[in-house]
Amino acid sequence: MADEKNYNDGNREYRSDLFSMLLNEKEYALDVYNAVNNSDYDNPDDIEIITLEHGVSLSIRNDASFVLDMSVNYYEHQSTYNPNMPLRNLIYFVEDVRRKVEKEERNLFGKTKIKIPTPHFVVFYNGEEKRPEVEIQKLSTSFCKETDEPELEVICKVYNINPGNNKELLKKTEVLRSYAYIVENIRDKSKTMSLKDAIHTTIDDCISKGVLCEFLSKNRRKVEKVMNLDFTFERQLELTRKEARELGREIGLEEGLEEGRAEGRAKGREEGRAEGREEGRAEGRAEGRVEGRAEGLVEGRIASVISLLKKGIITLSEATEELGIDETEIQELLQKDNS
Repeated sequence: MADEKNYNDGNREYRSDLFSMLLNEKEYALDVYNAVNNSDYDNPDDIEIITLEHGVSLSIRNDASFVLDMSVNYYEHQSTYNPNMPLRNLIYFVEDVRRKVEKEERNLFGKTKIKIPTPHFVVFYNGEEKRPEVEIQKLSTSFCKETDEPELEVICKVYNINPGNNKELLKKTEVLRSYAYIVENIRDKSKTMSLKDAIHTTIDDCISKGVLCEFLSKNRRKVEKVMNLDFTFERQLELTRKEARELGREIGLEEGLEEGRAEGRAKGREEGRAEGREEGRAEGRAEGRVEGRAEGLVEGRIASVISLLKKGIITLSEATEELGIDETEIQELLQKDNS
Protein backbone atom coordinates (compact mmCIF):
# COMPACT_ATOMS: atom_id res chain seq x y z
CA MET A 1 0.00 0.00 0.00
CA ALA A 2 1.19 3.50 -0.77
CA ASP A 3 2.34 6.02 1.80
CA GLU A 4 -0.11 8.49 3.31
CA LYS A 5 -1.81 10.53 0.59
CA ASN A 6 -3.39 13.93 0.31
CA TYR A 7 -6.83 12.73 -0.73
CA ASN A 8 -7.94 16.20 -1.78
CA ASP A 9 -5.19 17.07 -4.27
CA GLY A 10 -6.70 17.53 -7.73
CA ASN A 11 -9.70 15.44 -6.80
CA ARG A 12 -12.41 17.30 -4.99
CA GLU A 13 -15.09 14.69 -5.70
CA TYR A 14 -13.12 12.29 -3.52
CA ARG A 15 -14.59 14.06 -0.57
CA SER A 16 -13.14 13.79 2.89
CA ASP A 17 -14.59 10.58 4.27
CA LEU A 18 -13.16 7.18 5.10
CA PHE A 19 -15.07 5.37 2.35
CA SER A 20 -13.62 7.63 -0.33
CA MET A 21 -10.12 7.32 1.11
CA LEU A 22 -10.33 3.53 1.05
CA LEU A 23 -11.63 3.25 -2.50
CA ASN A 24 -9.02 5.69 -3.73
CA GLU A 25 -6.63 2.76 -3.20
CA LYS A 26 -6.66 0.44 -6.23
CA GLU A 27 -6.19 -2.67 -4.07
CA TYR A 28 -9.25 -1.82 -1.96
CA ALA A 29 -11.35 -0.79 -4.95
CA LEU A 30 -10.60 -4.17 -6.55
CA ASP A 31 -11.56 -5.97 -3.34
CA VAL A 32 -15.00 -4.34 -3.31
CA TYR A 33 -15.49 -4.77 -7.07
CA ASN A 34 -14.81 -8.52 -6.92
CA ALA A 35 -17.25 -8.94 -4.02
CA VAL A 36 -20.06 -7.04 -5.74
CA ASN A 37 -19.55 -8.76 -9.11
CA ASN A 38 -18.50 -12.25 -7.95
CA SER A 39 -15.36 -11.85 -10.02
CA ASP A 40 -11.74 -12.77 -9.36
CA TYR A 41 -9.59 -10.01 -10.85
CA ASP A 42 -6.21 -10.07 -9.10
CA ASN A 43 -4.20 -7.16 -10.53
CA PRO A 44 -4.97 -3.79 -8.86
CA ASP A 45 -3.09 -2.01 -11.65
CA ASP A 46 -5.91 -2.99 -14.02
CA ILE A 47 -8.01 -0.37 -12.24
CA GLU A 48 -8.03 3.23 -13.43
CA ILE A 49 -9.25 5.60 -10.72
CA ILE A 50 -11.27 8.52 -12.09
CA THR A 51 -9.63 11.56 -10.51
CA LEU A 52 -11.02 14.58 -12.37
CA GLU A 53 -13.67 16.79 -10.81
CA HIS A 54 -17.24 16.23 -11.84
CA GLY A 55 -17.96 19.93 -11.72
CA VAL A 56 -21.04 19.25 -9.62
CA SER A 57 -21.95 21.29 -6.53
CA LEU A 58 -20.34 20.81 -3.13
CA SER A 59 -23.41 18.91 -1.91
CA ILE A 60 -23.50 16.51 -4.87
CA ARG A 61 -20.21 14.67 -5.31
CA ASN A 62 -19.39 11.07 -6.10
CA ASP A 63 -17.50 9.07 -3.47
CA ALA A 64 -15.52 6.76 -5.75
CA SER A 65 -15.43 5.91 -9.44
CA PHE A 66 -13.06 3.76 -11.45
CA VAL A 67 -12.73 1.90 -14.74
CA LEU A 68 -12.04 -1.84 -14.97
CA ASP A 69 -12.32 -4.00 -18.08
CA MET A 70 -14.17 -1.30 -20.06
CA SER A 71 -16.73 -0.84 -17.29
CA VAL A 72 -16.96 2.36 -15.28
CA ASN A 73 -18.12 1.87 -11.70
CA TYR A 74 -19.67 4.51 -9.48
CA TYR A 75 -19.63 3.52 -5.82
CA GLU A 76 -21.28 5.66 -3.17
CA HIS A 77 -21.89 5.27 0.54
CA GLN A 78 -24.89 6.85 2.25
CA SER A 79 -25.55 7.36 5.95
CA THR A 80 -28.90 8.92 5.01
CA TYR A 81 -31.29 7.26 2.55
CA ASN A 82 -31.42 9.16 -0.74
CA PRO A 83 -33.96 8.26 -3.47
CA ASN A 84 -32.18 10.48 -6.02
CA MET A 85 -29.10 8.35 -6.59
CA PRO A 86 -30.08 7.35 -10.18
CA LEU A 87 -30.34 11.03 -11.11
CA ARG A 88 -27.07 11.89 -9.39
CA ASN A 89 -25.30 8.99 -11.08
CA LEU A 90 -26.68 10.09 -14.44
CA ILE A 91 -25.04 13.49 -13.87
CA TYR A 92 -21.73 11.86 -12.92
CA PHE A 93 -21.73 9.54 -15.93
CA VAL A 94 -22.72 12.18 -18.48
CA GLU A 95 -20.03 14.53 -17.17
CA ASP A 96 -17.37 11.83 -17.37
CA VAL A 97 -18.41 10.86 -20.91
CA ARG A 98 -18.35 14.52 -21.97
CA ARG A 99 -14.79 14.89 -20.68
CA LYS A 100 -13.73 11.64 -22.34
CA VAL A 101 -15.07 12.74 -25.73
CA GLU A 102 -13.39 16.15 -25.43
CA LYS A 103 -10.08 14.70 -24.24
CA GLU A 104 -9.95 12.18 -27.10
CA GLU A 105 -11.16 14.84 -29.57
CA ARG A 106 -13.88 12.57 -30.91
CA ASN A 107 -16.36 13.82 -33.51
CA LEU A 108 -19.94 13.42 -32.28
CA PHE A 109 -21.20 14.26 -35.78
CA GLY A 110 -18.94 11.82 -37.62
CA LYS A 111 -19.80 8.45 -39.14
CA THR A 112 -17.70 6.42 -36.68
CA LYS A 113 -19.55 5.13 -33.62
CA ILE A 114 -17.93 6.33 -30.40
CA LYS A 115 -17.56 3.57 -27.80
CA ILE A 116 -17.98 4.43 -24.10
CA PRO A 117 -17.43 2.33 -20.95
CA THR A 118 -20.40 0.36 -19.60
CA PRO A 119 -21.64 2.08 -16.40
CA HIS A 120 -22.51 0.37 -13.13
CA PHE A 121 -23.98 2.20 -10.13
CA VAL A 122 -23.81 0.89 -6.55
CA VAL A 123 -24.67 2.45 -3.18
CA PHE A 124 -23.64 1.07 0.21
CA TYR A 125 -26.07 2.22 2.90
CA ASN A 126 -25.05 2.32 6.57
CA GLY A 127 -27.52 4.79 8.09
CA GLU A 128 -29.49 4.29 11.29
CA GLU A 129 -32.88 4.33 9.54
CA LYS A 130 -34.12 0.78 8.92
CA ARG A 131 -33.91 -0.07 5.19
CA PRO A 132 -34.25 -3.30 3.15
CA GLU A 133 -31.20 -5.49 2.65
CA VAL A 134 -31.11 -4.76 -1.08
CA GLU A 135 -32.99 -2.09 -3.05
CA ILE A 136 -33.17 -1.26 -6.74
CA GLN A 137 -33.57 2.42 -7.61
CA LYS A 138 -34.58 3.47 -11.13
CA LEU A 139 -34.39 6.86 -12.77
CA SER A 140 -37.72 6.27 -14.54
CA THR A 141 -39.58 6.38 -11.21
CA SER A 142 -38.63 10.08 -11.05
CA PHE A 143 -40.27 10.95 -14.37
CA CYS A 144 -43.22 13.30 -14.06
CA LYS A 145 -45.19 11.11 -16.43
CA GLU A 146 -44.99 7.38 -15.74
CA THR A 147 -44.15 5.06 -18.62
CA ASP A 148 -43.78 1.30 -18.95
CA GLU A 149 -41.12 1.72 -21.64
CA PRO A 150 -38.73 4.51 -20.59
CA GLU A 151 -36.40 5.67 -23.32
CA LEU A 152 -33.77 6.58 -20.75
CA GLU A 153 -33.04 4.50 -17.68
CA VAL A 154 -30.45 4.41 -14.90
CA ILE A 155 -30.50 1.53 -12.43
CA CYS A 156 -28.77 1.81 -9.08
CA LYS A 157 -28.37 -1.09 -6.65
CA VAL A 158 -28.37 -0.23 -2.95
CA TYR A 159 -26.78 -2.63 -0.43
CA ASN A 160 -27.50 -2.27 3.27
CA ILE A 161 -24.19 -2.97 5.06
CA ASN A 162 -25.43 -2.45 8.61
CA PRO A 163 -24.91 -5.37 11.04
CA GLY A 164 -27.01 -8.41 10.12
CA ASN A 165 -27.42 -7.40 6.46
CA ASN A 166 -25.78 -8.81 3.32
CA LYS A 167 -23.59 -11.19 5.30
CA GLU A 168 -22.51 -13.14 2.22
CA LEU A 169 -21.40 -9.97 0.45
CA LEU A 170 -19.44 -8.72 3.45
CA LYS A 171 -17.69 -12.07 3.83
CA LYS A 172 -16.16 -11.53 0.40
CA THR A 173 -14.75 -8.05 1.04
CA GLU A 174 -12.43 -7.11 3.86
CA VAL A 175 -12.72 -3.43 2.96
CA LEU A 176 -16.52 -3.11 3.28
CA ARG A 177 -16.56 -5.37 6.32
CA SER A 178 -13.90 -3.29 8.04
CA TYR A 179 -15.53 0.01 7.05
CA ALA A 180 -18.90 -1.12 8.45
CA TYR A 181 -17.17 -2.31 11.63
CA ILE A 182 -15.45 1.04 12.18
CA VAL A 183 -18.61 3.10 11.66
CA GLU A 184 -20.71 0.88 13.94
CA ASN A 185 -18.09 0.96 16.71
CA ILE A 186 -17.79 4.74 16.62
CA ARG A 187 -21.58 5.04 16.87
CA ASP A 188 -21.70 2.68 19.85
CA LYS A 189 -18.77 4.25 21.68
CA SER A 190 -20.02 7.82 21.13
CA LYS A 191 -23.05 6.99 23.27
CA THR A 192 -20.84 6.84 26.37
CA MET A 193 -17.89 9.12 25.47
CA SER A 194 -17.06 12.14 23.37
CA LEU A 195 -17.01 11.72 19.60
CA LYS A 196 -13.28 12.50 19.50
CA ASP A 197 -12.54 9.80 22.09
CA ALA A 198 -14.87 7.33 20.36
CA ILE A 199 -13.00 7.75 17.08
CA HIS A 200 -9.57 7.57 18.74
CA THR A 201 -10.48 4.45 20.74
CA THR A 202 -12.04 2.72 17.73
CA ILE A 203 -8.92 3.25 15.63
CA ASP A 204 -6.76 1.91 18.49
CA ASP A 205 -8.96 -1.19 18.67
CA CYS A 206 -8.85 -1.73 14.91
CA ILE A 207 -5.06 -1.48 14.74
CA SER A 208 -4.65 -3.92 17.65
CA LYS A 209 -7.09 -6.38 16.04
CA GLY A 210 -5.59 -6.09 12.56
CA VAL A 211 -8.61 -4.33 11.02
CA LEU A 212 -7.18 -2.17 8.20
CA CYS A 213 -4.11 -1.99 10.41
CA GLU A 214 -1.63 -0.76 7.79
CA PHE A 215 -3.99 1.81 6.28
CA LEU A 216 -5.10 3.24 9.64
CA SER A 217 -1.54 3.38 10.97
CA LYS A 218 -0.29 5.32 7.94
CA ASN A 219 -3.32 7.61 7.64
CA ARG A 220 -4.44 7.90 11.24
CA ARG A 221 -4.42 11.70 11.55
CA LYS A 222 -6.38 12.15 8.32
CA VAL A 223 -8.87 9.41 9.23
CA GLU A 224 -9.53 10.90 12.67
CA LYS A 225 -10.14 14.32 11.14
CA VAL A 226 -12.53 13.16 8.41
CA MET A 227 -14.47 10.84 10.72
CA ASN A 228 -14.89 13.73 13.16
CA LEU A 229 -16.24 15.89 10.34
CA ASP A 230 -18.53 13.18 8.99
CA PHE A 231 -20.10 12.28 12.33
CA THR A 232 -20.48 15.96 13.29
CA PHE A 233 -22.25 16.57 9.99
CA GLU A 234 -24.42 13.47 10.43
CA ARG A 235 -25.52 14.63 13.89
CA GLN A 236 -26.22 18.14 12.64
CA LEU A 237 -28.39 16.68 9.88
CA GLU A 238 -30.40 14.67 12.40
CA LEU A 239 -30.85 17.72 14.64
CA THR A 240 -32.05 19.71 11.61
CA ARG A 241 -34.65 17.05 10.86
CA LYS A 242 -35.79 16.90 14.47
CA GLU A 243 -36.12 20.67 14.63
CA ALA A 244 -38.14 20.68 11.39
CA ARG A 245 -40.51 18.00 12.71
CA GLU A 246 -41.07 19.86 15.97
CA LEU A 247 -41.61 23.18 14.21
CA GLY A 248 -44.05 21.59 11.80
CA ARG A 249 -46.06 20.06 14.63
CA GLU A 250 -46.24 23.37 16.50
CA ILE A 251 -47.45 25.28 13.45
CA GLY A 252 -49.85 22.53 12.50
CA LEU A 253 -51.29 22.39 16.01
CA GLU A 254 -51.82 26.15 16.17
CA GLU A 255 -53.54 26.32 12.79
CA GLY A 256 -55.47 23.14 13.46
CA LEU A 257 -56.85 24.49 16.74
CA GLU A 258 -58.28 27.52 14.97
CA GLU A 259 -59.87 25.37 12.29
CA GLY A 260 -61.10 22.93 14.91
CA ARG A 261 -62.87 25.63 16.92
CA ALA A 262 -64.58 27.02 13.83
CA GLU A 263 -65.70 23.63 12.64
CA GLY A 264 -66.66 22.58 16.15
CA ARG A 265 -69.10 25.43 16.48
CA ALA A 266 -70.73 24.40 13.21
CA LYS A 267 -70.54 20.66 13.58
CA GLY A 268 -69.23 19.04 16.76
CA ARG A 269 -68.97 15.61 15.28
CA GLU A 270 -66.29 16.82 12.82
CA GLU A 271 -63.80 17.48 15.63
CA GLY A 272 -62.38 13.96 15.59
CA ARG A 273 -61.91 14.08 11.84
CA ALA A 274 -60.32 17.51 12.14
CA GLU A 275 -57.68 16.09 14.50
CA GLY A 276 -56.72 13.59 11.82
CA ARG A 277 -56.42 16.37 9.26
CA GLU A 278 -54.33 18.38 11.71
CA GLU A 279 -51.82 15.57 12.10
CA GLY A 280 -51.63 15.14 8.35
CA ARG A 281 -50.99 18.84 7.86
CA ALA A 282 -48.31 18.79 10.56
CA GLU A 283 -46.50 15.88 8.92
CA GLY A 284 -46.74 17.53 5.51
CA ARG A 285 -45.33 20.79 6.79
CA ALA A 286 -42.55 18.95 8.62
CA GLU A 287 -41.55 17.14 5.45
CA GLY A 288 -41.62 20.40 3.52
CA ARG A 289 -39.36 22.07 6.02
CA VAL A 290 -36.95 19.13 5.95
CA GLU A 291 -36.68 19.53 2.19
CA GLY A 292 -36.11 23.25 2.57
CA ARG A 293 -33.48 22.76 5.23
CA ALA A 294 -31.78 20.09 3.12
CA GLU A 295 -30.83 22.89 0.73
CA GLY A 296 -28.85 24.42 3.56
CA LEU A 297 -26.82 21.30 4.32
CA VAL A 298 -23.78 22.74 2.54
CA GLU A 299 -23.88 25.68 4.95
CA GLY A 300 -24.25 23.12 7.74
CA ARG A 301 -21.03 21.38 6.72
CA ILE A 302 -19.25 24.74 6.63
CA ALA A 303 -20.55 25.44 10.14
CA SER A 304 -19.23 22.05 11.29
CA VAL A 305 -15.75 22.82 9.96
CA ILE A 306 -15.75 26.30 11.55
CA SER A 307 -16.83 24.74 14.87
CA LEU A 308 -13.99 22.20 14.74
CA LEU A 309 -11.54 25.00 13.86
CA LYS A 310 -12.64 27.14 16.82
CA LYS A 311 -12.28 24.14 19.14
CA GLY A 312 -8.76 23.53 17.89
CA ILE A 313 -9.59 20.09 16.48
CA ILE A 314 -8.39 21.11 13.02
CA THR A 315 -5.97 23.81 11.85
CA LEU A 316 -6.68 26.83 9.66
CA SER A 317 -4.93 25.20 6.69
CA GLU A 318 -6.96 22.02 7.18
CA ALA A 319 -10.16 24.06 7.22
CA THR A 320 -9.24 25.78 3.96
CA GLU A 321 -8.42 22.40 2.42
CA GLU A 322 -11.71 20.87 3.57
CA LEU A 323 -13.89 23.73 2.32
CA GLY A 324 -11.84 24.62 -0.75
CA ILE A 325 -11.65 28.32 0.12
CA ASP A 326 -8.76 30.61 1.11
CA GLU A 327 -7.78 31.75 4.62
CA THR A 328 -9.32 35.21 4.13
CA GLU A 329 -12.75 33.65 3.56
CA ILE A 330 -12.24 31.40 6.59
CA GLN A 331 -11.46 34.46 8.74
CA GLU A 332 -14.62 36.15 7.46
CA LEU A 333 -16.65 33.05 8.40
CA LEU A 334 -15.07 33.07 11.87
CA GLN A 335 -15.93 36.76 12.36
CA LYS A 336 -19.46 36.16 11.16
CA ASP A 337 -19.81 33.18 13.51
CA ASN A 338 -18.58 35.27 16.49
CA SER A 339 -20.88 38.21 15.73
